[in-house]
Amino acid sequence: MENDISINDVDNFDDLVITHDVRMFLQETAKWAKFLSIVGFVMLGFLVIMALFISVFMGAMMSEMPEAGPFGAMGGGLIGVFYILIALIYFFPILYLYRFATKMKTALNNNDQSYLSASFKNLKSCYKFMGIFMIIVLGFYALGIVFAFLMGAGSMMG
Repeated sequence: MENDISINDVDNFDDLVITHDVRMFLQETAKWAKFLSIVGFVMLGFLVIMALFISVFMGAMMSEMPEAGPFGAMGGGLIGVFYILIALIYFFPILYLYRFATKMKTALNNNDQSYLSASFKNLKSCYKFMGIFMIIVLGFYALGIVFAFLMGAGSMMG
């Protein structure tokens, strides 16, 4: 294969060589990343609209129910706030993915090392954000499991 470069062909190991195959892989990756990020932004818009609709609709519906008490109207608002919080959390990895895609396209079209570095920096930020978020979610799962065991043990003793 004429596109493969052996380690002996590179004088400085700090320099990476982007072969034609690698360039094609990165271009295709950037296209899919841009597609996924645009779909993600659209879905975020729907999520915010749904949050506002739920807040208003559920709040109005619950305020008409006297058995819901004084906190009944707040139920819809809390659900809406929860959905907006989810949208806010989801916004950042989508933004990083979009920046990765646009900077990668610019880097490959212009052979610009600074855009290539910025592109990979955004990809790193996307994965770092998702990794930290996953650690937090797993921590909540672990706390939930411990809490469930303690509640189960408490109910067996009482």
